[in-house]
Amino acid sequence: MKYKISLVFALFVFGLNTKAQTFYKDVAGIFYARCTSCHHPGGNPYSFMNYTGVNQLKSVIQYDLNNNIMPPWKADTSYTRFQHERIITAAEKTQILNWITGGALKGDTTQAPAAPVYSGVYQLKGAADIEVKIPTYTSTATSTDIYLCFSVPTGLTQDRVIRAFEIVPGNKAIVHHAVIMADSNGTYVSNMSGSCYNIPGDYAIGTFAPGTRATVFPNAPQLRAGIRLKAGSNVILQMHYPKGSAGQIDSTKIRLYFYPTSTTGIRPIYVTTPLQNWSMFIPANTTQTFTAYYPTSGTLTDSLSLFGVFPHAHILGKSMLLYAVKPGVDTIPMIHVPKWDFEWQDYYTYKKLVKIPAGYRLFAKHVYDNTTANPHNPVPVNVTA
Repeated sequence: MKYKISLVFALFVFGLNTKAQTFYKDVAGIFYARCTSCHHPGGNPYSFMNYTGVNQLKSVIQYDLNNNIMPPWKADTSYTRFQHERIITAAEKTQILNWITGGALKGDTTQAPAAPVYSGVYQLKGAADIEVKIPTYTSTATSTDIYLCFSVPTGLTQDRVIRAFEIVPGNKAIVHHAVIMADSNGTYVSNMSGSCYNIPGDYAIGTFAPGTRATVFPNAPQLRAGIRLKAGSNVILQMHYPKGSAGQIDSTKIRLYFYPTSTTGIRPIYVTTPLQNWSMFIPANTTQTFTAYYPTSGTLTDSLSLFGVFPHAHILGKSMLLYAVKPGVDTIPMIHVPKWDFEWQDYYTYKKLVKIPAGYRLFAKHVYDNTTANPHNPVPVNVTA
């Protein structure tokens, strides 16, 4: 019996001593697949395209992975799935963390898989039909954030339908987000006050936040869809520049791709905000829940097809849940954000259109944390919409 116990112990020690080591070549593919869509030259300032770039930031990577900060994807993938998800599997996360705790060994980097190729600064290939660009602007945001609304003529002489677009920040370091609207009359004058919070215009085109992908609408014989941009329109770009960015220069633009004028059967895409609640009051040191329905009473009289969803709150936001409901019968998931982060807003595009039949209504529930437990809220005060 003593011999058997000793033998098992000896084998166990032998197994520990011969555990396979992990080298950069073993984790490089994970960084390529999960990180470099943002972290590449011309993208994020910190490139993860090679061992040197990753090794320099291994402590930050370790912290962010352990605290679920990176990759920055806030939607609950067990609730709804979207295109271009920035996620990492538990096994991949463990492999990277083990590599870092094991010394982030370099090994033979020539054995790593081939790195992806990111060409230029644009996601969409080919020349855009038009580019609408704000005038070169030098930020004046010193101690507070500023919001500016630039109104730029499109020069269109006939209506065109947008089939794809890409918002390209001129200075990624200072563009917190951009919201793009259309002014069909072409009469709105730029608002450079620094407090252009309520975005003018007739309808929205899209949004940008760090990590945002280009938008490509369905374009196939079975389904073509797009946003109509009227002749003589101006495009309004609401730009949010954070405090501390004063003196830095930006020249953000939107690249627009149109359907040929002869294209028929294009279903219209409407970018709208059906779920709103402006009766909010959040007393200091409280957590409050607010809801909204669309329609506010009754149900939809026509079916809708959802292309994407853009939930929004500010720094008191804690969580949000959106779905369609047929009272007493069924729900259709739209999105669940269990831990809202104002710094990582996204336009979430569904993998396939989500049909909301007539007889349903849309529902949203947002939770707001106006206590010191909210790390963005050191001094709670009474807050209204």
